[in-house]
Amino acid sequence: MATTGSASWQPQEEGLKEICGLLEQQISPSSSADKSQIWQQLQHYSQFPDFNNYLAFILARAEGKSIEIRQAAGLLLKNNLRTAYKLMAPAHQQYIKSELLPCLGAADKHIRSTVGTIVTVVVQLGGILGWPELLQALVNCLDSNDLNHMEGAMDALSKICEDVPQVLDTDVPGLAERPINIFLPRLFQFFQSPHPSLRKLSLGSVNQYIMLMPSALYASMDKYLQGLFVLANDPVAEVRKLVCAAFVQLIEVRPSFLEPHLKNVIEYMLQVNKDSDDEVALEACEFWSAYCDAQLPSENLREYLPRLIPILLSNMVYADDDESLVDAEEDESLPDRDQDLKPRFHTSRFHGSDDAEDDDDDTFNIWNLRKCSAAALDVLSNVFGDEILPTLMPIIQAKLSASGDEAWKDREAAVLALGAVGEGCINGLYPHLSEIVAFLIPLLDDKFPLIRSISCWTLSRFSKYIVQDSGHQKGYEQFDAALMGLLRRILDTNKRVQEAACSAFATLEEEAAEELAPRLEIILQHLMCAFGKYQRQNLRIVYDAIGTLADAVGGELNQPVYLEILMPPLIAKWQQISNSDKDLFPLLECFTSIAQALGTGFSQFAQPVFQRCINIIQTQQLAKVDPVSAGVQYDKEFIVCSLDLLSGLAEGLGSGIESLVSQSNLRDLLLQCCMDDASDVRQSAFALLGDLARVCSVHLHPRLSEFLDIAAKQLNAPKLKEMVSVANNACWAIGELAIKVRQEISPIVMTVISCLVPILQHAEGLNKSLVENSAITLGRLAWVCPELVSPHMEHFMQSWCISLSTIRDDIEKEDAFRGLCAMVRANPSGALSSLVFMCKAIASWHEIRSEELHNDVCQVLHGYKQMLRNGAWDQCMSALEPPVKDKLSKYQV
Repeated sequence: MATTGSASWQPQEEGLKEICGLLEQQISPSSSADKSQIWQQLQHYSQFPDFNNYLAFILARAEGKSIEIRQAAGLLLKNNLRTAYKLMAPAHQQYIKSELLPCLGAADKHIRSTVGTIVTVVVQLGGILGWPELLQALVNCLDSNDLNHMEGAMDALSKICEDVPQVLDTDVPGLAERPINIFLPRLFQFFQSPHPSLRKLSLGSVNQYIMLMPSALYASMDKYLQGLFVLANDPVAEVRKLVCAAFVQLIEVRPSFLEPHLKNVIEYMLQVNKDSDDEVALEACEFWSAYCDAQLPSENLREYLPRLIPILLSNMVYADDDESLVDAEEDESLPDRDQDLKPRFHTSRFHGSDDAEDDDDDTFNIWNLRKCSAAALDVLSNVFGDEILPTLMPIIQAKLSASGDEAWKDREAAVLALGAVGEGCINGLYPHLSEIVAFLIPLLDDKFPLIRSISCWTLSRFSKYIVQDSGHQKGYEQFDAALMGLLRRILDTNKRVQEAACSAFATLEEEAAEELAPRLEIILQHLMCAFGKYQRQNLRIVYDAIGTLADAVGGELNQPVYLEILMPPLIAKWQQISNSDKDLFPLLECFTSIAQALGTGFSQFAQPVFQRCINIIQTQQLAKVDPVSAGVQYDKEFIVCSLDLLSGLAEGLGSGIESLVSQSNLRDLLLQCCMDDASDVRQSAFALLGDLARVCSVHLHPRLSEFLDIAAKQLNAPKLKEMVSVANNACWAIGELAIKVRQEISPIVMTVISCLVPILQHAEGLNKSLVENSAITLGRLAWVCPELVSPHMEHFMQSWCISLSTIRDDIEKEDAFRGLCAMVRANPSGALSSLVFMCKAIASWHEIRSEELHNDVCQVLHGYKQMLRNGAWDQCMSALEPPVKDKLSKYQV
C-alpha cells in the first residue's frame, strides 16, 4: 500500500478494488462468503497505517460505487477511529479530515449523515482545537442557503451537541468567543426555516444545552422561549415532541424561566397531551410529574385539574396497538423463550438501617402513554390529595358502569386509575374502603384477563389498609376475601394474571406479616401448586412470594405440616437445576429467606445446601481464571447469591453451622471473595464474614489477621462514596470480630480508627448506615482496647457522640456505650471538651436494658459531676435542652 505524505496521498487501484470488494461482500445479504472471514480480512487490513485513508477516500470520492458501499466504508472508518485516531500519524489524520469536510454537503442524505457521525467522533477525540477548519466549514454550510449543505452541517452539529455538548461551550484560543455563541443565533434562525428537517435538528440541538445552560443560552432565553412558542403548533409531530421535551426539561432544571409564561405553557401542554401523535402526547404527559417534582407552587396547577384529569384518564385506556394486548393472550402452557425472560438483579446483603429502595418491577416494560398518564395521576394525587376526587370519581364510576364487551378497556382503565390514586387520596377513599374492596373482588374473576390482572394490582395498593382493618369481624372477612381472591388468581391459566397476582400477593404478605399465620396451610398449598405449573419467568415471582412469606411469618413456618407442603417441591427443583443455570438465583434467594425464618428448624436441610454453595463458589473462582477446566463461564452473581445464602444459614442455624464450617474450606474461599475485584462480591463476602464472626469466630482464627487487614483496606478506599455498601459491611464485620477476639484485634485498631474518624467527621454527606456502623465499630474497638483508643479521644469525641445519638436502642448501641465508658475510665480528661455532646448521646437512649451498662453510665456522669467543681457542672447542664435534662435525671445527676 502507498505510504507517501498526505499532500500527495493517493490510493492504489489494487488496494481500492480489494477493500471495495470486501465491503461489498460484507453488506450483501445473499453473499455466501463467511462473514467472520471477511471481518478478519478487514481487521488484517487495519494493520496498514493508511487503511483508514482508503476508507475515507471510498466514502468521499468513490463516485462509481454504490451508496451502500460508501456508507459501509464510512461506518468502518468511524469504528476504527474510535480506537485508532489518537495513535495515527498526524498526516493521515489531516488527510481524513480534509476528505470529510467537502462531504458535509454531499448530494446523498446517507453520505451526509455518515460524515456527520464521523465528524462527531473526531471532535470527541481531538476536540475543536484539533480541527480549527471545522467551525468555519460548518458556519459556511449553515449560511449557504443550499439545502444539502445546511442539512449536512446541521446533522453534524446536532450530533456534536448530543454527544459532546460541552466542547462548544469552551474557550478556543484564537476565537473571540465560544463556539456556542457563534452557532446559537443561527440555530434560532433555523427555528423558522421552511424545511422541517432544519427546524427539527436546530431545536434538538438547542435542547441539549438546557442541562448545561451556557451563558449564551441563559442570555438569549427570551429568544429561545419565543422560538418554542412559534414551533408549538408545528405541522411536524417530531418538532412538537421536541417543544414538549424542552418545556419538560426547563421545568425540571430552570423553572424560574417558565414562571412568567406558566399559564401559556400549561394551556399548551393540556392541548398536546391529547395530540393525535402518541409520542407527542407522551412527551407532554411527562410535564405533570416534572412540574410536581420541581416543587413549584401547586396552586398554579389547581385550576387546570378539572381539565387535566379527564385527559389523563382517557389516555390510560389501552391503545389498540399496545403490546400488552397481544401478551395478554398468552396461555400458561406456552413455555417461555430465553428472550422473554426479563433480566433480574440480585441485591447483595447489606447490614444497616437504610436498605436500598426497591426498584419497580416495571423497568423492563415499555414506557408508554398509558403508564405515563397513570404515573402522572399518582403524582397529582400525592400533591393534591382528596381535592382531585370530586373530578376523578364520577369519571371512574362512569367508566366502571360501562357495560358490554367492547367497553372492557374503559373498565380496565378505571380500575387502574383507582389504584393510581390509592396512596395519595387514601384519606378520602378510606371511608369507602369496604365498598371499593367489595367491588374489586368480583373483578378478580372477570372474563377479560387484563381486568383480572389490574384488579390484583389495585387491590395490592390498598393492602396496607385492608390489613389495618382486619382487627374486627367485618374487616377480617374483607381481608380474608382479598387473600383468597388473590390466591385464586395465582392459579389463573393466564401468564399475565399469574404475574400480577403473585406480585400483589407478595405486597399483601409484607403488610400482613404474622396475620397470615392462621392461613399458612392454604397459602402454601396455592403457592406450591403454582410452583408446579408456572413457566420460567413467573416461577421467579413464585420464589419471591415464598421468600416474602417466610420473611413475613418467620418461625411460624417451622411446623412439620407446613414443611411437608413447602420443602419437597423446592428440594426437587434444587436437585434438578444445574450449578451453571441462572434459574438457580431466585431459588438460592428463596432458600435464604426460608433458612432465616426456620432458624434451627432448617438444620435437617442444611448440609446439602451448605455444600452446594461451597461447590458453586469454588467452581466460579476457577472459572474466573480457567473457564475450560471449570466447565462453566464465569458469572459473579453465582458467588454473590451463594455467599448470601451462607449468611442466611449462619443467621438461621446460629452456632449450629459450626460443624459444617469446620469440615469445609469456606474460610479460604471467603478470604478470596473479600479480595475480589467486583464490589458486589466483596459486599456479600464481608456480610458473611460478620455473620460467621458472630456464630463461629474460632474457625476464622487461623487467617484472622488477613481478614482484618483486607476489611480495614475497604474503609480507606479512595472511592468510598461509590463503594459505600462494601465499606459499610466491612466496618460492621470488624466490629463483630472485635467483640469475639478481643485483644487479638489490637494490631489493626489504629489503622481502622484513622479511617473511621473522617467518616464520622463528614457524616452529613455520607450514607446513614455507614455512619452508624462506623460509630458502633469505633465503640466496640474502644471497648476491647481502651488503652489504645482513649489517648486519641478528643479528636473524635464530638462527632462520635453526635452519630451515637442517632442510633436506635439495640445490642450494638450497648456495645458502643461500653466502649464509651471504658475510654472515659482510661482518660477522663479526653471527653471534657465534648461533655455536652456526650450527655446528649446518653440522653438518646429510650432505656438501657443492661443493668450493668446503666450503672457504668451512672458512674461516668457522677465522675464528671465530682470532677467539675465551682459551678462548671451546672454550666454544662444549663447548655442542655430541657428534654435532655429530663432524660439524664434517671441517672440521678
